[in-house]
Amino acid sequence: MAQAPFYQGKTIQIVVGFGPGGGYDAYARLIARTMGNHIPGNPVFVVQNMPGAGSRVAANWLYNIAPRDGTALGTIVQSTPVDQVFGEPGIKFDAARFAWIGNPIVDNLVSITTRQSGLATMEDVKAKGGLICGSSGAGPTVSFPNTISKLLGTKAQIVAGYPGVSAITLAMERGELNCNGGQAWSSMKATMANLMKEGQLNVIVQWGAEADPDISQTMGRNVPLVQEYARSGAEKAALRLLGSTAALSRPLLGPPDMPAERITLLRAAFDATMTDANFLAEAKKSGMDIKPLPGAAVQKIVEDLVKSSPADVALAAELVK
Repeated sequence: MAQAPFYQGKTIQIVVGFGPGGGYDAYARLIARTMGNHIPGNPVFVVQNMPGAGSRVAANWLYNIAPRDGTALGTIVQSTPVDQVFGEPGIKFDAARFAWIGNPIVDNLVSITTRQSGLATMEDVKAKGGLICGSSGAGPTVSFPNTISKLLGTKAQIVAGYPGVSAITLAMERGELNCNGGQAWSSMKATMANLMKEGQLNVIVQWGAEADPDISQTMGRNVPLVQEYARSGAEKAALRLLGSTAALSRPLLGPPDMPAERITLLRAAFDATMTDANFLAEAKKSGMDIKPLPGAAVQKIVEDLVKSSPADVALAAELVK
């Protein structure tokens, strides 16, 4: 008698390190609705939000507490490996030891401001200052505004304690904030479409290895890469390091020490999900871009990032302080 598949009758939990309504949550739930169809035994996926410390609460749970049999996965901030090499507080994991399953969207990040702030460009920020940026406590919402301040010789005020991007966006609408320093472009299009259509938001700079022409085209003007504001070759390399996590935009990952056959199975199911017609139709309907990167490629990027040049890391760390 053939043995029943491991996942038959089981539930796979996806823990999202941010509150509901933002891009991390949206992509996790989109994947959860389809991925079980591509796993022998057809397990049920359940998404649970575990916000806190810029997703470090969820990352630490996944690394140290979650079951390691393939029934617990997570979605955490894309800057996770860079935060680790900076030695930021509260990290109780080694990013390279996570089992990276895949990333549905390779995506530049953007720094955005409100129309009422009068800060439509980096030049406006340099001339006037006055960024007040919301943050979940860690990651790009902290490091990017600090970097902008260093590059432009201004000072940004960072207001921490928001559970995720949706809460930051609401605070921007209420006028409590005028900035989100680190926002994924695809998530901005998916979750802030009405505000963009009304012209309520500006994109002042983008972060990534290369400029995404869709950002400039959508905004109706050139939106530069942050590397253009580097004051030296070394600083440009450090900024490239900060933007390198565009390849990890909305990652799906598991805890360390998962059985190799489960990692292989979950990666194959993820890849199949990314080409599933119903999945792609649902993504299109929701305005969510799909530009996937397989798990093995994500794993290699993370392993390389945690072994980054000490000189690049030191300068990048100085920029984000």
